[in-house]
Amino acid sequence: MTFNWGLARKRNALTARARIIREIRRYFEEEGYLEVETPLRIPAPAPESHIDAIPSGEWFLHTSPELSMKRLLAAGYGPVFQICHCWREGERGRLHLPEFTMLEWYRTDAGYLRLMDECETLIRSVTAALGKGEKIIYQGIEIDLRGKWERITVAEAFSRYTRCSMTEALQNGIFDELMVEEIEPRLGISGPVFIHDYPASRGALARLKADDPTVAERFELYMGGMELANAFSELTDPSEQCSRFIQEQEQRRTLGKAIYSMPEKFLDELSGMPQASGIALGLDRLVMLLLDLPSIDEVVAFTPEEL
Repeated sequence: MTFNWGLARKRNALTARARIIREIRRYFEEEGYLEVETPLRIPAPAPESHIDAIPSGEWFLHTSPELSMKRLLAAGYGPVFQICHCWREGERGRLHLPEFTMLEWYRTDAGYLRLMDECETLIRSVTAALGKGEKIIYQGIEIDLRGKWERITVAEAFSRYTRCSMTEALQNGIFDELMVEEIEPRLGISGPVFIHDYPASRGALARLKADDPTVAERFELYMGGMELANAFSELTDPSEQCSRFIQEQEQRRTLGKAIYSMPEKFLDELSGMPQASGIALGLDRLVMLLLDLPSIDEVVAFTPEEL
C-alpha cells in the first residue's frame, strides 16, 4: 500500500478550510440570505471574451453560477448566496485551478458600493472567528484590517502606478497588460483595497454609471496583491445585455476562440430581474490568505495533477 504523505500534510489546512466555510455560512444565515444550489452543467455560459468554459458533452461546466442565480432573482428570490465548484479552461498557476470554489452572493436592495461594505464585514467576521485579530500576515506582508478599507477608482490607480492614463492605456491596447504587471501587484499591500469604476468595455454584465456611462459600476477587492473578489451592479436591460454578448462573441471570434450559444432563457427572464448587485469571491484564495499559504495547491485536497 502506498501512503499519500502529501495529502496527509494538508490535514491542518483542510480542517481550517472547513471551519472558514462554516463561518461564511453562519454569516449569511444570520444576515437573512437563502443558500441556493444551481446546476453545474449548463447549455450556454455567458459569452465573455476572457473566460473559456470547459465542454461537458454538448453542454458546459459553468464558469460561474451567475446566470442561474440571476434567474432566481428574476423569479422573486433574494438575497441569495451559493458556495460551489466552477470550471475554467486553461487556468493553472499559483493562484489558479481549472476547477475551483466560488462564493457568490446577490442582493436586490443594494448597489455595488453597498456590496463593498458587506464584503468588508464578511471578511472581518471570518477573520475574527479564526482568532486572527485586526491584522493578518500573508507571505511576510502585514495587512491591517482596521478602519475603512481604501477605495480607489481604476483611473486613479493608473495615475498612481503607471506611466499613462486609463484612457491612454485603452487607446493603446495595453490596459490589461498594465493592470496585471504594474497595478495589481501593488494593491492591498498594507491594507485591503477596493478598486472600482472599470471602463465600460471591462464590464460585460455590469450596469454603467448614470452620471458617467464610460465606466461600469464594478469593483474588485485586493489583499496582499491578490484579487479576491469581483462585483458589480447588475445590468437588467435584456436588449443592452444581448448587444454586449454579441460584442463579446465577436471578440472571441477575433481571438480564434469557441463561440458559445446565446443564453436565451437568461435573456428572456432578465427584464423581470429587479435592480441588484452581485459579487463572486474566490474561496480558495481567501483560505490561502487567512492561512498564509503561498499556493492554491495547498488549500485543496487534490490538484488536477494528483488525480
